[in-house]
Amino acid sequence: MNTKAIYKIIAKVNKWILPSLTKKRVDLSKATKLEMALFGWRLFVTKKALD
Repeated sequence: MNTKAIYKIIAKVNKWILPSLTKKRVDLSKATKLEMALFGWRLFVTKKALD
């Protein structure tokens, strides 16, 4: 199994488990460190899954 497929699986799990910050209307300039870490993780996984 290649890494792209693994990241696609992780992205699907993230979508099911982790909260969506855009649906919660979180302002990134006022986000907590945990919310920023969550946003960064989801962005990283999505980028790796699409490359």
